[in-house]
Amino acid sequence: MSQSAYISLVQGSSLADIDLDSVQEQLHKYREQMALTGRQLGWDYAEAAFPYRIEHKPEAKGQWFYLKGTSHPYRYIVIGTGRRESEGQSVPYIHLVLPDDSTHGDKSKANELCKWIGKQLQAEVRLFNGRTIYYNPRK
Repeated sequence: MSQSAYISLVQGSSLADIDLDSVQEQLHKYREQMALTGRQLGWDYAEAAFPYRIEHKPEAKGQWFYLKGTSHPYRYIVIGTGRRESEGQSVPYIHLVLPDDSTHGDKSKANELCKWIGKQLQAEVRLFNGRTIYYNPRK
């Protein structure tokens, strides 16, 4: 059974809307930041921190893409965007899905990506285990 996590752009988030290109931009920023960390440490940390390549399938029709693992134990993470209604407002979100054949390594990386993107966007993150992290300023 597949598992899902959500990064919701709520009131106080740094962006009001999100699309797949913006998500890919966030992933590239993550990889760049890990490459800088690797330079400081003196090794290729970017490959270890982000062992995936972004792939698009024709049947996705611009609604999702997936991260394909480049080394063992990583396989797949599917990423899409959407909108849901909450308290009369339309809330944009990023949806991360672990397909049935994903590994524990994929789940760990997906949680790490959720937290990093959530912090960058000051968003509300609902992890795969159902717990919610609020990075947005709340009063």
